[in-house]
Amino acid sequence: MAVYEYKALIKSTGKTTKGVIDADNPTQARRKLRELELYPTTLSESRDAGYSAVTQGKAAKRRGGIRGRISVRDVALLTRQFGVLLHAGMPLVESLGALLEQTSKPRLQAAIYEIRDKVNSGANLADAMGEHPRIFTPLYVNMVRAGEVSGALEGVLLRLAEILERQAKLKAQMISTLAYPAFMSCFALGVIVFLMMVIMPRIIKIFEKQHAKLPFITEMMISLSTFVGRYWILIVFAIFGLYALWRFWVSREEGRRRWDRMKLRFPIYGGLHLKLVCARFSRTLGTMLQSGLTMLPALEVVNTILDNRHIQSHMDDVKAGVRRGRDLAVPLKETGLFPPMLIHMIELGQRSGEIEDMLIRVADTYDDDVRVTLDAIVALVEPVIIIVMGIFVGLLVLAILLPILTMSTNIRGH
Repeated sequence: MAVYEYKALIKSTGKTTKGVIDADNPTQARRKLRELELYPTTLSESRDAGYSAVTQGKAAKRRGGIRGRISVRDVALLTRQFGVLLHAGMPLVESLGALLEQTSKPRLQAAIYEIRDKVNSGANLADAMGEHPRIFTPLYVNMVRAGEVSGALEGVLLRLAEILERQAKLKAQMISTLAYPAFMSCFALGVIVFLMMVIMPRIIKIFEKQHAKLPFITEMMISLSTFVGRYWILIVFAIFGLYALWRFWVSREEGRRRWDRMKLRFPIYGGLHLKLVCARFSRTLGTMLQSGLTMLPALEVVNTILDNRHIQSHMDDVKAGVRRGRDLAVPLKETGLFPPMLIHMIELGQRSGEIEDMLIRVADTYDDDVRVTLDAIVALVEPVIIIVMGIFVGLLVLAILLPILTMSTNIRGH
């Protein structure tokens, strides 16, 4: 199927428009344009690299799928560009066509192409985006739908871009913060394994030749080294087996709910995870309300993006309470899951009539708190890793030196 560029007259207004359309031949392209109440004045096959990539992407999708990861940052950039184009007065279909030229991701190009084609055929933008759930989340689709209904789509898109950019920035900060401790942990583990499987077996041979009585610490290290050397394959299989069992357990609904409940009880991590959930809850709900959605539909969307099944299971009670006319803070407090600060801020926002802005402020507070807590944890973990590795290496050195000193003392005594 080829891609054709066209210029045409709009039947209802008589204005000129331009764009692209896919068809098997020029005759079919003109027929599809007339069905859209467009009368083509020029029609030519597109040679643009962006459209060619889309055509190849669609062919690849028919053959079995388009590979390539779409990051949050990619979607944020696309969303901001889309909002800017609409804010500048460019029509919706032409804006989607312009986005095709501005992205280099084949998977994203193919999605935009299909969305533009469906919108060109009369579908809503939100419905067209909803057919690509791996790229556009339920939050994204529902906010776009709210923007279409309210007539403020460009403002909603720019607000969405800010949310996605903040998410991408927070994720990047967390990765960069945890990268060094993760490297230190892997390095320490590698050093310990090397000492146990390479150095200790050679030392053991020397001690075995002497037939001397060894100190307890030396015998303990030799036993540990022998065990690791003999059964390391079983140890690796056991680790992978436990991981596979855990994955199977959390893939089931009941297992995932119990695991998410356990996560909230873990020392340090539980509090950090709850703050992340509260930040996501507050920012999403506040943004949905700012976009024009009422409370109940906004809570429905929020429930789909919370990354904790245990908390999600209590959201039905929250929605039921709101449906009966109760203030949001009351059923949230009754769940016993959300921190007092969030409850008090929501109560204050409801009394003042500024719950949307209050929720956004709460989300900013929790995001900042997560970053501070994470920095503190990392600052604590780094010396702990160094101390643990130092203790183990020190024990290993003692296990080696003590029998050597004992043997040298015996030699002097003789």
